[in-house]
Amino acid sequence: MIEVEHYEKNYRETAAVRGLSFDVPAGAILGLVGPNGAGKTTTLRALAGIIPPSRGRLRIAGHDVVQEPTAAKSQLAFIPDEPQLFDVLTVWEHLEFTASVYRVPAFEPHAERFLTQFELTEKRDTIAQELSRGMRQKVAICCAYLHQPQVILFDEPLTGLDPRGIRTLKASIRERAEAGAAVIVSSHLLDLIDDLCSHLLILHRGQSLFHGTIAEAKCRLK
Repeated sequence: MIEVEHYEKNYRETAAVRGLSFDVPAGAILGLVGPNGAGKTTTLRALAGIIPPSRGRLRIAGHDVVQEPTAAKSQLAFIPDEPQLFDVLTVWEHLEFTASVYRVPAFEPHAERFLTQFELTEKRDTIAQELSRGMRQKVAICCAYLHQPQVILFDEPLTGLDPRGIRTLKASIRERAEAGAAVIVSSHLLDLIDDLCSHLLILHRGQSLFHGTIAEAKCRLK
């Protein structure tokens, strides 16, 4: 579902990512870890089509992110660490807008289910600027799930969530993966990676130090 081949990203004289290659199959949850400046967010933003790669090839569900941007983006969802909502739209209007953009027919039952799952039903008519940080995160996640993406990218997804929200998010990620989605979770929280992910990619200064299953990573540490 996710294919990265010899990906590089340069900012003038600075190499943010250098020669990175990895893949994430359907149903897998990849934990992306590394110190600040390792290239995690740069990699996610390139996969989402927000920034272009300097070199290499990135594919989403078989579609080249650069050559087929619309087809690639139609199959993915990206939830950044700071979700950008429309301040004057209500929670439900965000879902309506997302359904319109992705041309999701009869979206209402799915939207209602996500609102219930993330405990947002009572906030459906609340405008975004009146929501807490955690609730804004939940709205972004509900919108991301609405078009049933085959690829889901999370950048520090637990920011602002309370313990109950964290449990709900983890369960929803597992549910998406079991349904066949390929998921990447970027986080500094190793407990989250160990509890949730099936695979691990460790970055340092834009290069891969390890890529494999969580079980393989644990064997190396023994």
